[in-house]
Amino acid sequence: MQPTDWNPDPETYQATASVLRPLQRVHRQHVAGFEHVPREGRVLMVMHHSFATYDAFLFGLALVEFTGRIPRGLGDDRLFQTPGVRRIMRTIGIVPASPGAGHQLLERGELVGVAPGGMWEALRPRSQRYQTRWGDRRGFVRLALRTGSPLLLVACRTADDLYTIYDNPLTEAIYKRFHFPLPLVRGWGPTLLPRPVQLTHHIAPPIVPPAWDPSREDEQLEEIFQAASTTMDRLLHSADPGVSVWRGPPGGFDPHNHPAATAHHR
Repeated sequence: MQPTDWNPDPETYQATASVLRPLQRVHRQHVAGFEHVPREGRVLMVMHHSFATYDAFLFGLALVEFTGRIPRGLGDDRLFQTPGVRRIMRTIGIVPASPGAGHQLLERGELVGVAPGGMWEALRPRSQRYQTRWGDRRGFVRLALRTGSPLLLVACRTADDLYTIYDNPLTEAIYKRFHFPLPLVRGWGPTLLPRPVQLTHHIAPPIVPPAWDPSREDEQLEEIFQAASTTMDRLLHSADPGVSVWRGPPGGFDPHNHPAATAHHR
């Protein structure tokens, strides 16, 4: 079985939701801009990667409950090398990140989620909060361009406040050599518990790539990348309330039917 054939399991979704909902309440989660999410068809959703990471899962649950669309995530290979975690990733529809897997999922009309900065972005010290670490990573842009998929950018500024990561040369050296995260980090008070800050995810209008022209691909990639970078920076430094604001599910959620929740409008 190919990784792209791993389909979300409704029972696992229900179990995952039961764990995430208390966190949604603790963080008073809001999502602004759901009107920008296409209700069908291929979409490449690009997210900012916090150290906590679980804020992305909170957004994923809200996305399912509001739109009925189940995101298919492209995850770090290390997730699939960890016993137990690999099975969970499979049953909630996350597959190992690769251009081939992303292409197949998008060609099937899926909504695919990716965090281009990966763990390197998650390890940003406090001096680099509310910033991206995309560097020269253009793979996600190439994937969107070649498949004709709109880019949907999502960011949660306060996710960078869940933990404080201190500047530490050792963290950078170990990650660059061994690709292993070893941060000097602090959470709520002197503990490693995440701070109970409010989490508000902001969704920008889709960036629609032009028709792919192989003879101009480098130029097209740079144009789209700059547009994506500018948009993500705006999301991380603004408080645009959006039109449709999600404030949590109004009732029980049936993962077998994936109904869209009722929106709260401003």
